[in-house]
Amino acid sequence: MAHSRNQTARRHLRREIAGTIGLLTDERDFTAMRCYRTFAFDDHQTYLQQIEALLKTLAAQGGHTTIALFDPEEYAEFCSASGLEPDAPASRTRFTAELATTGPTVPYEGQPLTELVPNLVDEAVRQATWEYAATLLARLGACASCGEDIGRGAFSHASDLLVRILATADVGEHHLVCSVTAEHETLLAVLRTAGDPQGTYHLDETEALEFATVLAVGMATHSPGGLVMRTTTPDRPDRVYGWRVRGENLEPLTEGEVFDAYCTDIESGDIVSPESGVDYCAPPDLGEEGNPTHHTH
Repeated sequence: MAHSRNQTARRHLRREIAGTIGLLTDERDFTAMRCYRTFAFDDHQTYLQQIEALLKTLAAQGGHTTIALFDPEEYAEFCSASGLEPDAPASRTRFTAELATTGPTVPYEGQPLTELVPNLVDEAVRQATWEYAATLLARLGACASCGEDIGRGAFSHASDLLVRILATADVGEHHLVCSVTAEHETLLAVLRTAGDPQGTYHLDETEALEFATVLAVGMATHSPGGLVMRTTTPDRPDRVYGWRVRGENLEPLTEGEVFDAYCTDIESGDIVSPESGVDYCAPPDLGEEGNPTHHTH
């Protein structure tokens, strides 16, 4: 009887344990891990099938599992810095535990890997973009004329502008995209939010932080960039608004410029057919609060 109670208690305890699985999402990373003798798989598709089966089993047992992006290069650096033997399951476990707190993760909620993997990669790109943008802002230093931290001031101004954009937007669901051409790459941030008739907006704080950071980079470095917002409200056409980053401010686009920006493929530059049921609009006035304090740097 006591043995049975102990087994039951352990089953209940297992349900209280949250787990993390480090996932090799592509063939190249998988191949890199095959150099380790203790890595048991030799086929990526079989590996993914086994991962998915394990996730389903853990979920059926009532467990909660998050998936982290396992990068072989970062793993090798982690082992070197920690004095660990990389060709050991225990070392991979320790690295995965580290990823659970510092790396990009997504929760497993029964979705197939074909859906989970792109979401995990997107999360990794988001985190890398924010880290890169935040580093750029931190490197700008202080304003030569007033001594203010340029990056911090730009972030504050970008945050204020985001608040103004949402405050002047129509009621509905909003999808905002900000792109900035930085030193070596184009930074992209996405923000989804919904506003109710009382003027309250429900948004993801992490997305808002990343969005304001990317916008701040464009303003602080005077880099080319733009911001587009699409608003969806039931029983009326979607509305699309746009601004270009001009110096330390946002300059509203005309209806024609919004149409051109939204109907042009970013990568190829080709014209994309406009969607039916979509209005391309000049954005509302953001007011005097949109005017920044200019810095010399």
